[in-house]
Amino acid sequence: MIPISYVLPTRNRPDDLARTLGALGALPVHDAEVIVVDNASTPPAHAPAVLGNGIGVRVLRRETNEGAAARNAGAAATDRRSAWVVMLDDDSHPLDIAFAQALHEAPGDVLALSADIVLPAQARRESGGLPEVFIGCGVAIRRDAFACSGGYDPAFGYYAEEYDLAARLLMSGGRVQFEPRFRVAHHKVPGGRDVDLILSRLVRNNGWVIQRYAPERERRAELGRMIGRYRRIAEKEGACAGFGAGLAELRRTIRGQRRSPMTDDVFARFTGLAYARDALAQAMREAYFETARIVEDGKNAHVVRRALRELGVREVGAPDDAREAEALVIGTLSPGPMLDAAERLAGASAPSGGLRVIAPWLAGGPGPALVGAGSARCAAHGESTTG
Repeated sequence: MIPISYVLPTRNRPDDLARTLGALGALPVHDAEVIVVDNASTPPAHAPAVLGNGIGVRVLRRETNEGAAARNAGAAATDRRSAWVVMLDDDSHPLDIAFAQALHEAPGDVLALSADIVLPAQARRESGGLPEVFIGCGVAIRRDAFACSGGYDPAFGYYAEEYDLAARLLMSGGRVQFEPRFRVAHHKVPGGRDVDLILSRLVRNNGWVIQRYAPERERRAELGRMIGRYRRIAEKEGACAGFGAGLAELRRTIRGQRRSPMTDDVFARFTGLAYARDALAQAMREAYFETARIVEDGKNAHVVRRALRELGVREVGAPDDAREAEALVIGTLSPGPMLDAAERLAGASAPSGGLRVIAPWLAGGPGPALVGAGSARCAAHGESTTG
């Protein structure tokens, strides 16, 4: 088994950290290390030097709270033998080590494997991410690719920093691949969060990602959709003040974001459009359909609708039009919600009305014409990553 480095930041959550280290220590014996990055906890974070399964633990103390970018210090301190850095939070951990075989088998151009993340307390999967955008509490990234990419941008703090890093990995010629064998439990506690701060950061940070990487002809439309989405969320959550603050900060800072627009093909992968095109075209080849109803609207539902329009499929909109539709198409490209929706709608007792259910991308599949795309290049040093 290849060596693995687990990196997890923590701040003022000793009980969560202890539970996570206990779960890592309960995994079968394997060649690994754990690096805890203490984001200026008070009092400082503590951890055992060795876990129950013999895995060694180191704690790196940061003098200020560096947010998600604390992962950079953890990755830089990893054992050079480690081919992969497994990024966790202080409240997330792998459920088993089946993913180690997936790391061993990953093609050379796969620079990151994103996990199937479950929320045990909520009996559902984690929201967020896209087919080639991972979630920070459950992703394995090649150690050399992480170093070449520059890691997480400290300016983001928290929220959407994964989108920024995933964009750079894709633009280097690499891929991000969802891996069902990589199962992670995230013991996230609902509530107790500053929703105004969250909305503020989501608006600003997602705007930065769009400004940096969207092709010019897509940029304004993407910004408009993003702002509209978070305005609706803010109104629903009573966080209009946070939304307004984030929008104001985005307007102040957007011109300072260095433009590195993706090609149309890479942007289609980044947004999930390439995956929706691939999956829906395959579904049409299997059994032709002319009408569909979108269900379970979620992340990038507009992309799913675009892929359907390109195929000439007419969307049947209202719930009482369901009998006119030949199929139900799940309207989210976020892995967790998509898989949850597919499971809910499956089977004779499911609320699908007997209609065919189509997922907008094939989780765990190779993706649209991506295999054989060539080895990834290190943007910083021009070195090919190793397989």
